[in-house]
Amino acid sequence: MNVLLKSAVIVDPTSKHHLKKRDVLIENGKISKISTSISNPKKVKEIKLPNLHISQGWFDPSVSFGEPGFEERETLTHGLKTAAHSGFTQVAVNANTYPVTDSKSNIKFLRSKAEGQPVSLYPIGALTLGSKGVDLAELYDMSNEGAVSFYDYKRSIENANLIKIALQYSQNFDALVQSFPFDPSVARNGMVNEEVNSTKLGLKGIPALSEELQITRDLYLLEYTGGKLHIPTVSTKKSVNLIKEAKKNGLQISCSVAVANLCLTDDLLESFDTDYKLMPPLRTLTDIKALQKGLKEGVIDGVTSDHDPIDIEHKKTEFDHASFGSIGLESCFGALRSVVDTETAIAALTRLKSVFKIPVTSVTEGAEATLTLFDPDISWTFSEKDIVSTSKNAAFIGKELKGKAYGIYGNKKLVLNS
Repeated sequence: MNVLLKSAVIVDPTSKHHLKKRDVLIENGKISKISTSISNPKKVKEIKLPNLHISQGWFDPSVSFGEPGFEERETLTHGLKTAAHSGFTQVAVNANTYPVTDSKSNIKFLRSKAEGQPVSLYPIGALTLGSKGVDLAELYDMSNEGAVSFYDYKRSIENANLIKIALQYSQNFDALVQSFPFDPSVARNGMVNEEVNSTKLGLKGIPALSEELQITRDLYLLEYTGGKLHIPTVSTKKSVNLIKEAKKNGLQISCSVAVANLCLTDDLLESFDTDYKLMPPLRTLTDIKALQKGLKEGVIDGVTSDHDPIDIEHKKTEFDHASFGSIGLESCFGALRSVVDTETAIAALTRLKSVFKIPVTSVTEGAEATLTLFDPDISWTFSEKDIVSTSKNAAFIGKELKGKAYGIYGNKKLVLNS
């Protein structure tokens, strides 16, 4: 689809047009011209939107959809529609399906379901068979089929030797291993952050120590084996410091933070609203400040919505019995922009592409057009009418946000929110 974007501010440090207002002509899926003013003799579709900004398409490294197995939570097609609505052109989809995505055929299924969609889907293969933490899955075969990383979603690998072997083996085909930072022997069936609020509310706590012990172990293993390790969804001040030190020492370590942990504190738990039951749990203001600083400094490589649809039967129940998780795609940019500036936000939503070996396309003439269209300054309140997802378990309901996606241009298709 050919499109002419009018008076768009380009936010892309790799482009000579960075922070300049330009017209952008897209023809046959490529950016054919960027100029202060472009005429339209061919009468291609013109896009004129208030305070229009464009950037490289956003990438989310941790998205869960239900299909296969939990289609009542979210199908792949509907999940990709939600991603497009939210400004994401590329998403990495977790292996927490039924069956678990732990084989070449499972990877092939996910990729085939996403063919022809404006949003590109990149499968994450399970690190172990059935995500049970016992035997390594078919990493090499899945990599050849298109898996961009290997991760047992939200499940700790208690066997240190398994992580060691995975890091050693994966180097043969330059693969990325992920390890969830959680030591269950320390957490002991905890549900929320172990702090003043957990004691006051009588809820079992998950100490920061459970995350930090696991990260420390995994960094020692990485130092021993080499390879590439990604720590998903860090949530504590000390975790940031541990990873900062590891990067200084030259380890190939990257990490992400879930947008909820970047913005929301465990004070919200006073309502006993199960939408705030998350993993990792909401932490303290001290942790949030450290996470925001780590993101701005580049210690934390990127942000994820950690989109995790849960059906109402498993969410709207007693706090003890409710499942962990929140949807997050629709509110991700608005929440992120409410705590960091526009350039930091865009970097946080694009920087992890190189880590996951996702194609990076600059906003320059001749480049493939993979773009997000957005307004970084609009203020709005996130409500249920803003939810596109099938499931409605949203931690940001009722929160004041700043910035909103208009849509995307990806895979030669334009998607604009009505």
